[in-house]
Amino acid sequence: MDIGMIGLGRMGANMAARLQRGGHRVAGFDPGAAAREKARQAHGLETFDALAALLAALPSPRTLWLMVPAGAAVDASLEALLPLLQSGDALVDGGNSNYRDSQRRAAQCAESGVHFLDCGTSGGVWGLQEGYSLMVGGDADACERLRPLFEALAPAPDRGWGRVGPSGAGHFAKMVHNGIEYGMMQAYAEGFAIMQRKEALALDLPQVAEIWRHGSVVRSWLLDLATDALRDNPSLEGIAPYVPDSGEGRWTVAEAIELDVAAPVITLSLLERLRSREDDSFADKMLAALRDRFGGHGVQRG
Repeated sequence: MDIGMIGLGRMGANMAARLQRGGHRVAGFDPGAAAREKARQAHGLETFDALAALLAALPSPRTLWLMVPAGAAVDASLEALLPLLQSGDALVDGGNSNYRDSQRRAAQCAESGVHFLDCGTSGGVWGLQEGYSLMVGGDADACERLRPLFEALAPAPDRGWGRVGPSGAGHFAKMVHNGIEYGMMQAYAEGFAIMQRKEALALDLPQVAEIWRHGSVVRSWLLDLATDALRDNPSLEGIAPYVPDSGEGRWTVAEAIELDVAAPVITLSLLERLRSREDDSFADKMLAALRDRFGGHGVQRG
């Protein structure tokens, strides 16, 4: 099958390379010349410097895979693509778009007879080697037509991917996936912090992590990654205590509130990420001031 990959950042280039390994022909486009050249050098990817040239190189009906940042970049890509597409063409958004945006975009594409699939994609930098977890939303027939692509990208043809529902369902499932990921990461972080603080026991954190990896009920791929990180840098020296978020944790919390679903772990893990970015917390200063005012406990001067 011939695929056009739009967006040749690290994730897009790696996905293109895995598709090529699966026997598919992949042609790529990126507005950045450096990204195109890197994809050519690293993976031998055929690239084009214009969308029209990319589309002309693909047989009809064309299949395009979009790997650009969520939000305005996806809408801009659609605005540029739709006049060039034909009825029967298929477009997959494999990024971390908001599911409501994906529903809107699917309706927009349907007006032109273009199939739009939203594909929540997990696997990160390890996807090229290990395969990607793919949660697909959209028309069932269009998904079936693209089955060879999903099978090539997944860890195995029969596992790690599937159509999970209508338009928006794929990105909704990925949103919740990322919310769960926030909570799991926070739990590991807090547990290792407690052990690190218990200096009297001089716990070997890489050793404990390695023990937990085998037979423990808390074993997971995240724990595997934690073990590697601790083995390479037991004190995590040189790493700033600053944790960004991609936005999907926020969407998960907002959706939980709208649906009246209690999600305290995911919510608190998101708030901890926000807190990690405060170098000079006004809230903590207020707490110290209030404690001094009612109890006369004094405050530390910074």
